[in-house]
Amino acid sequence: MKKTIAYLILIIFLIFISVIVLLSTIGIETNRFNNFISNKINQNSNDINLKLTTINFKLDYNEISLFLETKDPQISYRNILIPAENIKVYMDFLSLIKSKPKIKKINLVLHQLDIEQLKKISVNFKPSNFTSFLNNKIKEGQLNAKFNVYFDDDNLLENFTASGSVLNLKTKIINDIYIKKTKFDFFADKTDILLKNIFSESGPLKILEGDLKLKISKEISLVSNFKTNLINTDLPEDYISYIKEFKYAKDITSFEAVLNHSLAIDFDKTYKVKNYNYKNKGNIPKLVLDFKKPLNNYFLNDGINKLSLINSEVETSFTLKKNIINILGKYSINEDSPLSFSFKNIDDKKNSKIELNVDYKKPIKLDFINYKKLKKSIANIYINLEKKKNTTKIKKLNFTEGKNNILIEDLKLKKNKILFLKKIIVKTNKDGKMNNNFSISYGNDISIKGELFDASNLPKILRENKKNNQFSNITKEIKIDFSSIIAPLSENLKNFKLNGSIKKGKFSKISSKGDFGNNNFLDITMKDDEKNNKKYLEVYSDLTAPLLTEYSFFAGLIGGKLLYTSIINEDNYTSKLKIENFNLVNAPGMVKLLSLADLGGLADLAEGKGLSFDILEINMEKNKDTLNLNEILALGPSVSVLMEGYQNPKMTSLKGSLVPAKMLNKMISKIPVLGDIVIPKAAGEGLFGISFKMKGPPGKIKTTINPIRTVTPRFIQKIIDRNKEVK
Repeated sequence: MKKTIAYLILIIFLIFISVIVLLSTIGIETNRFNNFISNKINQNSNDINLKLTTINFKLDYNEISLFLETKDPQISYRNILIPAENIKVYMDFLSLIKSKPKIKKINLVLHQLDIEQLKKISVNFKPSNFTSFLNNKIKEGQLNAKFNVYFDDDNLLENFTASGSVLNLKTKIINDIYIKKTKFDFFADKTDILLKNIFSESGPLKILEGDLKLKISKEISLVSNFKTNLINTDLPEDYISYIKEFKYAKDITSFEAVLNHSLAIDFDKTYKVKNYNYKNKGNIPKLVLDFKKPLNNYFLNDGINKLSLINSEVETSFTLKKNIINILGKYSINEDSPLSFSFKNIDDKKNSKIELNVDYKKPIKLDFINYKKLKKSIANIYINLEKKKNTTKIKKLNFTEGKNNILIEDLKLKKNKILFLKKIIVKTNKDGKMNNNFSISYGNDISIKGELFDASNLPKILRENKKNNQFSNITKEIKIDFSSIIAPLSENLKNFKLNGSIKKGKFSKISSKGDFGNNNFLDITMKDDEKNNKKYLEVYSDLTAPLLTEYSFFAGLIGGKLLYTSIINEDNYTSKLKIENFNLVNAPGMVKLLSLADLGGLADLAEGKGLSFDILEINMEKNKDTLNLNEILALGPSVSVLMEGYQNPKMTSLKGSLVPAKMLNKMISKIPVLGDIVIPKAAGEGLFGISFKMKGPPGKIKTTINPIRTVTPRFIQKIIDRNKEVK
């Protein structure tokens, strides 16, 4: 009996095992549930249509659940066929026993889907930024996917999941630039889309170790982390054409970077960006900018042809409201040895804050204070500034090189014009000696004071015609007080004091005095006639050299006393310059003229001891860029000259007469002196001098002479009038 029971149990067990094996492998073919499954799926979505043929009833021993399986089912979405490989329908076991079948889950595996097939399906999607991106930007790719659809007790759709992989995706970014060879694994349900193991490349750029999570609910958000590796020797042409749109990026010749990125984006329901937060951090081993045209600056002796970043750490953050860039590392100019720098930029869309700290080795020149930084020394430059539209505020600029220091605090500019200045402190040295030590403060008035100011280059700077007046926004009283001023070709000017007024960036009133020593003084006055829109300027100096050193016309002029008067009307002026009792020593222009005139004795004298003159008078008018020299008269015991002409940046043109003193004395002695003499035309007849012309561009002026020329009565009258003044 016991054996019989044992055999019976064994048979039942074998039958059970056989059924399990059968259900888990081959299954049992049935058509009983075809319509039920199709109807339930179609019921949950009017857009999906499912047709089943042969179904196998099988067992999933992993989930301990029965399911129905069919190969190559016919699935269509809005009448567009979806290539399905397999479908499994998991049933509730008890519902089958009760003949009231319930669907727990449907598992769908698709054949590999080409991106073009997906585009055809997306035609029936609701228009959105996503569908636009899919159809316009994605060019190639394949999709492998499987879906799990879950139902509630009423056989209604409760949830779903999707998983799979994307291969060989090609996406257009901009112009002819594409992201290629993109691949990743994905998982998605009703609320989330997760991408893992993202890899992609675009030219020299590779995206590695990426992941992305897209949350889909009332609020749509995206979070991503990835790594990029950029190694470049020669940028592809399509990348070059794109970066040419940026001011300096078009000159990038080499770029290497290894960066870690994080990205968070909030979208609206149409996938329009509402907010974003992008961060990256990493290293830039190399970045090279080769400028097509050298970067030049007023302060730099040498232009910048190449700028390189070397082993620099970078950290950035970009949001809708604020952008932050931090770079710390080494840089090189024109392939010189690397130097340290740090750069920080905070941009909140309204204001841009920049902080730069850089070591600098190249030469720097500041002509206004006669300062030059030598190439061998290393200076430090610190700049902290804010930019808002057309306004720039330099909160602090500090330049340090050894004992040299220039500090600027709270300088406010608008369109490169000064609006406000708190303080400037200048301390510099030249040839081992201090040449500047002064400060500038800006309050109710402008105050410039200090122990020492190097004005060696000031005449040159004042002579330059600058169309852009950076001080045009300034209208204030000004006070200047220097213990000592270094003046060109003279002893220092002591105890210089100036009180004046500035109106729209130009002096309207000046009263000043300084002491050269040995009873030699400098006086400058200016008065403003607002009613007639004129200014009256007068400059008197017991020394001429400090004021004329930058004018090549006066080369070789030594000694003398100077009086300069001018009537200024906006940018035009009428002026008169008078210099008394001076010498010309080795003056190139005069030596050449006397040599050409075959006046060898005078030429030798001009090269040696020099030619003495009683007076030089110049009447001139300035109109825009042209200086009209209406009359230039020089009278001396050896020779006299009368000239006229014009000068502009492109051309100098002078013509005149030169007469040795002997010829003039001979002629004047024959003229009767009867009170005020009016010389008739005939008075100058028979007196011959040298006619000359000087003409040419700067540095290429040619001098020509004509020794047979009658001296004009005007010339004679000038000499007689001068003799009367002396008497």
